Amino acid sequence: MIGIIVAVIFIIRLYFLKISRANEKRILQEGGKEFGVKNTKYITILHILFYASCVVEHFINGTKIDTIGIIGLVLLGFSIFMLNTVVHLLEGIWTVKLMLVKNHKFNNHWLFRTVKHPNYFLNIIPELVGLALLCHAKYTAIVIMPLYAIVLYRRIKEEEKILAEIIIPNGTY
Repeated sequence: MIGIIVAVIFIIRLYFLKISRANEKRILQEGGKEFGVKNTKYITILHILFYASCVVEHFINGTKIDTIGIIGLVLLGFSIFMLNTVVHLLEGIWTVKLMLVKNHKFNNHWLFRTVKHPNYFLNIIPELVGLALLCHAKYTAIVIMPLYAIVLYRRIKEEEKILAEIIIPNGTY
């Protein structure tokens, strides 16, 4: 059952990746730019590695859905809901990459004013924690999560710099 749930979550993530790729293509065609290419590669590798490692731990341990797994499932559901929310709020400019449209402005929605980087704190982190809990992947959490935290910290720092130097000076919408 857990394997099926992880496969469904993975398919949902592929759907959002398709949205990202379409947005990336359009952003570049309209004169936008990509930043932090190297760090994006690390994030991508670690995300795939995290999923694969969780699945391997699940199959090695033969984990079943229990209270911890249900908590993980709730976190995964929350993360998908928040991913969908962020994608819709960013109206066609959301990507998994760090990209800016030409004359990028700050989205003044209450979510972005209240939670800095909701895509990371309300989507990615709950997704990773939820997946690790669902699969009882303690070694994945111990080994890969700290590495992911480092690259996510770097991404947030890159984004903070771009926000301060480019986006905020362009105004809000």
